[in-house]
Amino acid sequence: MTPPTVVAEIGCNHKGEIDIAKEMIKMAAVFCKADYVKFQKRANKELLPAEQYNAPHPNPMHSYGDTYGAHREYLEFTPEIHRELQAVCADFGIGYSTSVWEVTSAREMAALAPDHLKIPSATNTNVEVLTYLCDHFGGEIHVSLGMTTRAEEEALVHLFQERGRAHDLVLYACTSGYPVPFEDVHLYEVTRLRETYGDAVRAIGFSGHHLGIAVDMAAVTLGAQWIERHFTLDRTWKGTDHAASLEPDGLRRLVRDAGAVTTALTHQPAAILEIEKPQREKLKWTTPPTTASTP
Repeated sequence: MTPPTVVAEIGCNHKGEIDIAKEMIKMAAVFCKADYVKFQKRANKELLPAEQYNAPHPNPMHSYGDTYGAHREYLEFTPEIHRELQAVCADFGIGYSTSVWEVTSAREMAALAPDHLKIPSATNTNVEVLTYLCDHFGGEIHVSLGMTTRAEEEALVHLFQERGRAHDLVLYACTSGYPVPFEDVHLYEVTRLRETYGDAVRAIGFSGHHLGIAVDMAAVTLGAQWIERHFTLDRTWKGTDHAASLEPDGLRRLVRDAGAVTTALTHQPAAILEIEKPQREKLKWTTPPTTASTP
């Protein structure tokens, strides 16, 4: 096995401040050694119905505006800022990506030509977005499967197969909750997706919203090739995603431990290993039992 590719999802945890976003990129790259950071891109007036856009935030203590729309706009970066953040990623040797929520954002972010773009669980049944990326974006297309029926999942994969893009499709096992209790993680979804689609798509990943990193190590053991976790500099910051995010040391440990687990997941090549021979000579002094002969 090779270590999974680890994505630090910054999302909107930058609190709408570009300097914080840049600091998070640096931290994910230099201290945590993650492979990618991921942001989010929304055209909010296109995405949200007017009544939701103009309504108060459902959790006012985490709101950055008087309405939900104002809150979302406050956290939104322009395409030009995303290009700037992509350049910062290149400076620090970490990949850039973003989730796209509707066609306008898909078009704007595809123009940046990142290695991959992400379709969040909330948008994975939006055929217009899926077909736009299949037809106009040459990189990998990653899709989370939270809140998704089996029929919707099958239709999604079929769409990619019909358009000749299944080889660029990465599917993520995911439970859409913030945070998710362990009993609702259902890690065997990684196994099911591998068995069902492993030969048809590029890779299977795991996108987690749980606490800690033990679950991620189990996902690696089950064969997840991508691990995506929300990332923050401070879990107490204002915003609904911080509580389900990893702080820098947590992400650093995830990357470290994922590498250790994949290194250890091998079959033993011989009954007595080279590392054991000096210990066997020193410690194993008793006479081994003999095999009884067959009459």
